Amino acid sequence: KPKTKRAKRFLEKREPKLHENTKNAMLIKGGNANLTVTEVLKDIYAVKKPFAVLYKRKNITRPFEDQTSLEFFSKKSDCSLFLFGSHNKKRPNNLIIGRMFDYHVLDMIELGVEKFVSLKDIKNSKCPEGTKPMLIFAGDVFDVNEEYRRLKSLLIDFFRGPTVPSIRLAGLEYVLHFTAVDGKIYMRSYKVLLKKSGCKIPRIELEEMGPSLDLVMRRTHLASDDLYKLSLKQPKGLKPKKKKNISHDVFGTTYGRVHMQKQDLSKLHTRKMKGLKKRPAEKSAEDGGATPKKSKSA
Repeated sequence: KPKTKRAKRFLEKREPKLHENTKNAMLIKGGNANLTVTEVLKDIYAVKKPFAVLYKRKNITRPFEDQTSLEFFSKKSDCSLFLFGSHNKKRPNNLIIGRMFDYHVLDMIELGVEKFVSLKDIKNSKCPEGTKPMLIFAGDVFDVNEEYRRLKSLLIDFFRGPTVPSIRLAGLEYVLHFTAVDGKIYMRSYKVLLKKSGCKIPRIELEEMGPSLDLVMRRTHLASDDLYKLSLKQPKGLKPKKKKNISHDVFGTTYGRVHMQKQDLSKLHTRKMKGLKKRPAEKSAEDGGATPKKSKSA
């Protein structure tokens, strides 16, 4: 139980919500990280800001063998995504990207950096900090192979940024492109330039901005189907309520069915008109016989 109001507010921010906060990522440098891995972590931190935490000190840990340190850092910094960089003779220029569920490692994938071009090496104008990127995935393997399908989901989770209610055209200025071909993954980033075209729709050009990475997949640690399904479960408050007696046809037209009690049309009050008045004979037939006429007095 919190002892102070500040601690109470801190714990309330971390409680489960119907609409969760934007996922934060922690970037951790391994105990034997070289200059290339350090530059990769810095550039991805620059792309991910302000929803990222960069640990500058080296941490001697091996995520595939012991995950306790990652879970400790996740609780401390309230981050559900992580990127760990290391380097050794067996696995040079190594990156491990992963995500957490309930402060425990859900799945992680190890990637090797074969070629790297940093933000500093490309002398072009950069996008401002906190720009939400557009993500493009090219390659059939992202939809066919289970490991690549999970990697695609992981990359979307990592780079998607905040959820926005609306989009303006001028805000679409940053593209992250991932291509999977011949066992390699090519990551490229571009700045979108809107040029004049003589009509309402502008002419679009892409200018490479950096960072640029050539990656190869190494080891994987994927969650079981039951745990992965549990992590995707949505609370009941977010599920749309089912509307009864409503159907749609192939053209998208909505039809509604209304249930009413059986009506007695004989008691229905209508507009009084002379032509609709009942004659004496009709009234007597309804009453069961003709009524005797009154005799005229002499």
